[in-house]
Amino acid sequence: MTLARAVSTTAAVLAVSLTGCSAGKPDMRAPTSGQEQPVAFGHVHGLGINPADDRLFVASHMGVFRQTSDGFKRVADRWQDTMAFTVTGDDTFLASGHPDLRETDKPIHLGLIESTDAAQTWEALSLQGQADFHALEPAGDRLYGYDSNNGVLKITRDKQRWADLARVGVTDLAVNPDNPDDLLVTDSRGALLRLSDTQQLRAVPASPRLAFIDWPSPDLLVGVAPDGTVQRSSDAGRSWQQLTPVGSSPEALDVTASVWHAATADGLVASTDDGRTWSPVSGQPGQS
Repeated sequence: MTLARAVSTTAAVLAVSLTGCSAGKPDMRAPTSGQEQPVAFGHVHGLGINPADDRLFVASHMGVFRQTSDGFKRVADRWQDTMAFTVTGDDTFLASGHPDLRETDKPIHLGLIESTDAAQTWEALSLQGQADFHALEPAGDRLYGYDSNNGVLKITRDKQRWADLARVGVTDLAVNPDNPDDLLVTDSRGALLRLSDTQQLRAVPASPRLAFIDWPSPDLLVGVAPDGTVQRSSDAGRSWQQLTPVGSSPEALDVTASVWHAATADGLVASTDDGRTWSPVSGQPGQS
């Protein structure tokens, strides 16, 4: 299994860097009307299961894709670079990123955006033109976000007004489902940090090196290391059990009670046995 990692450089195709969002304006050229539109994820920024239909959604540098019986389909023919993708309810998603360049009325940084129709349309909620969120994590009545544009971890309770928590390079965020104050952060070095009662980030003792984390239930915290090693904790990160690797460097992680999904440099994989085995996700671009 290989994920298509390059596309034609003609005007019909979107040119993209697979290393993620760059500091400059992304090259987001979309095909013109009548031209063939290739299906390719590019770099994956987020994964999530829509509870309305139990379909997997993939948010990437080349748009948001929905898994169907015929493979993955780009939603609404939109080539929006969708980052910090988070499912919050039936057909309801939060995200950030950069617009499809055909949408010339939008600023380069989308700030916090929301869709209530499964990524068909998006509404700007706050910090449009200012924030470039690379991670978002809802927790009860609050929302944590990492604004890579300013290198600041933020929090909001109304999705409008934000407060700064810490200046830190963040890769991913996860919150204890039983305690919205218990926030874990993986930083750009792979360290696992916890937000303390004093609103300071402190290293979690004896934790493995991790890139992406997900905390779907109080007794299930899952992390993936930069090299693809998978770790599980059932005690809020105090101890860890190593599981089967995902195969290559990770790009995104989503864990539910029934299925775990990971995006890697080689494609999408899934586990239905709590990380003991991983298999390619059917229908993805470039799959043989």
